[in-house]
Amino acid sequence: MAKKQFKAESKRLLDMMINSIYTHKEIFLRELISNASDAIDKLYFKSLTDSNVGIAREDFKITLAINKQNRTLTITDNGIGMTADELEKNLGVIAKSGSFDFKEQNEKKDNIDIIGQFGVGFYSAFMVASKVTVKSKAYGSDEAFEWTSNGTQGYEVKVCDKQSVGTEIELVIKDNTDEESYDEYLEQYRIMGIVKKYSNYIRYPIVMDVEHEKLKEGSDNEYETEIATETLNSMVPIWRKNKSDITLDEYNAFYKETFFDTEEPVAVIHSKTEGSATYNALMYIPSRAPYNYYTKDFEKGLQLYASGVLIMDKCSDLLPDYFSFVKGLVDSEDLSLNISRELLQHDRQLKLIAKSIEKKIKNELEKLQKTDRDKYVKFFEAFGLQLKFGLYNNYGMNKDTLKDLVMFYSSSEKKLVTLAEYTQRMKEGQEFIFFASGESIDRIDNLPQTELLKDKGYEILYLTDNVDEFALQMLFEYDGKKFKSASAGDLDLESTEEKEQNEKTAEQSKDLFTFMQEALKDKVSTVRLSQRLKTHPVCITSDGEISLEMEKVINQMPTDAKVKAKRVLEINAKHPIFEKLKSLFESDKELLKTYSEILYTQALMIEGISVDDPVDYSNKVCELLVK
Repeated sequence: MAKKQFKAESKRLLDMMINSIYTHKEIFLRELISNASDAIDKLYFKSLTDSNVGIAREDFKITLAINKQNRTLTITDNGIGMTADELEKNLGVIAKSGSFDFKEQNEKKDNIDIIGQFGVGFYSAFMVASKVTVKSKAYGSDEAFEWTSNGTQGYEVKVCDKQSVGTEIELVIKDNTDEESYDEYLEQYRIMGIVKKYSNYIRYPIVMDVEHEKLKEGSDNEYETEIATETLNSMVPIWRKNKSDITLDEYNAFYKETFFDTEEPVAVIHSKTEGSATYNALMYIPSRAPYNYYTKDFEKGLQLYASGVLIMDKCSDLLPDYFSFVKGLVDSEDLSLNISRELLQHDRQLKLIAKSIEKKIKNELEKLQKTDRDKYVKFFEAFGLQLKFGLYNNYGMNKDTLKDLVMFYSSSEKKLVTLAEYTQRMKEGQEFIFFASGESIDRIDNLPQTELLKDKGYEILYLTDNVDEFALQMLFEYDGKKFKSASAGDLDLESTEEKEQNEKTAEQSKDLFTFMQEALKDKVSTVRLSQRLKTHPVCITSDGEISLEMEKVINQMPTDAKVKAKRVLEINAKHPIFEKLKSLFESDKELLKTYSEILYTQALMIEGISVDDPVDYSNKVCELLVK
């Protein structure tokens, strides 16, 4: 039979597919095995209604064979086979899908699951092969046919000698080039690895004759080669088993082996979902963060399977960034095996699955938080920062999803607590959720700004991560209660008598504070009487939306954008230093300027803000010491 040419558009598609659709050449074997599985599916389906098929379910298999001398890799199945017309139809036109047509015709019947599609997937063979020969004998046919092609140059179909029903695909592996080594596809360990990676859960046995070295009988150092037929795939994926049939040890063993973790996860999510989004999912919440988790090198994503065949090792579209720590897989029968990364981004089914998965992860975390707090705390210490970033990112778009999952250290409980737990303990009449920011719990605990709140028995949330205050600002309120910093504005906690006394003292000291503010120039926006200090002489607070902590965080970022909070120097009227300041205002205003500088610098140091000129500060302290 004369050679036939592919249509011009098919040539272009083939060339484009070989060079761009698949990133990894190894994918060709996945495609051919999936096609073989499809062919067996079709014959098995026919055997349910046709007693003449004569092949038992357990006799179906896919066979791989390597011939290094001839540089061939052969994939054989005992499935439905193809007629000459079907070879033309399925292999002569790129992207034509015999499997898809078959599924369409039988869509209302049970027990049929077609995972591959002849067409684009089949032609991935030309990424590694210089020549492809397909010999096939269709069930019920007396003749067998051979399809041969060297790629874009065209193909030919002719009668051949094949006794058994099924299809045999022989690839002549390309010679090595300076850029590529194709010898690897003639190595048994490499082929076994590809099968394990992509096709481990194909439902039929994938077998291959495997060479093993063993000691010769009666010898201590001489070896001989033994050839044994091995089944390369496990066939039944753990996520398709009933949960009641799987032990926790089996779940954990699968996790450690598949995702290369030495520690057990804190939670397992195993679900089968049907409806608008039909899929099986097996996901794990790790107990610790990978070493590169909080770096740009970390790549999120779940393994994505189409009916048990791996089509993507890390599908990032399945996980929102704030749940990027989740490891696991999704297996859906509604996704095409040949779907490309570009098409996935627009796949409606994938978006439905992703939305469903997000809800399942959130529900599992909430359940863990309520039923096993120790495990949840372990998880949160590893990944809580990511949840808080999620609160802040995208202008708080995801705050309703995450607000009940985040935790902060409590001044009264001495442990991490949720916002719900804080609000449930709020004092009668308490209007705000109070918080304080700093580098560590101990440092925050000693801040002068927290004195009044503690004295009046208010619980304070300690924020130690850079993102914390930004996250709360984006959240704005929780359960109708707004957030308020211990270092911002007026806490408004004094009694009526205390307020009247403070107003009187502030009015009497107005000129003193004006002088100190002018002495400090643009370092502070104002100097005022403190209503929050109990024993400390001074503290730095802020007015406006930019807090002192935000100023520190933003100015540490590697950008040109710098901000400055409206700093306020607060003076404690009950501390002896206040009387000293009043005295200097009357007797030595020049020395009062020095005191103002020293007190301001001390307040900065207590707050953990770097001092612009530590030498000048040291000199001023020494001046006072020698007076």
